[in-house]
Amino acid sequence: MKICSTLTDDELGRLYEEGNDNAFDVLLSRHQEKLFNYIFFLVRDEDKANDVFQDTFVRAITALRTHNYEETGSFGSWLMRISRNLVLDVHRRTKAMPTISHELVDDSGELKGDLFNDARFCEPTVEESIFGRESLEYLRTMVDLLPDSQREIVYLRYYRDMPFKDIANILGVSINTALGRV
Repeated sequence: MKICSTLTDDELGRLYEEGNDNAFDVLLSRHQEKLFNYIFFLVRDEDKANDVFQDTFVRAITALRTHNYEETGSFGSWLMRISRNLVLDVHRRTKAMPTISHELVDDSGELKGDLFNDARFCEPTVEESIFGRESLEYLRTMVDLLPDSQREIVYLRYYRDMPFKDIANILGVSINTALGRV
């Protein structure tokens, strides 16, 4: 049976559960780039991202083949949720979950200022507006300084243009919690 690219993800998932390996190939090709980019954004290490990406599809294959996949939402969101849980496991193992403070402290521990009142993170001046690249660098810096939970929602909402319903599903939180974090 030839797989048609017009089949939904859920239909392809059912076909794969029934033993049609071509269905999984179509699912993989549909989701691999978006999923890998999401994972890489979270772990910021290509080797770790590849490992998590592979583990995500191993878990998806296992769930599909053992008939443990339930069509409760979008297949892509389900994959992203699996990958997010795996990334959290990686962070727990490596204790790489950073904390952030709004206070700027030097190496001796002396308070040097407040992040919220630092000119580097204020609205751009007219000159900076002309140089859009500089503004983008500041924006990236600011996003990088957010706690992981907020940075992840900003990424999903503004870089991936996902609706809050899907974001809440991926993160395993209520829609109100997702809205509040933004």
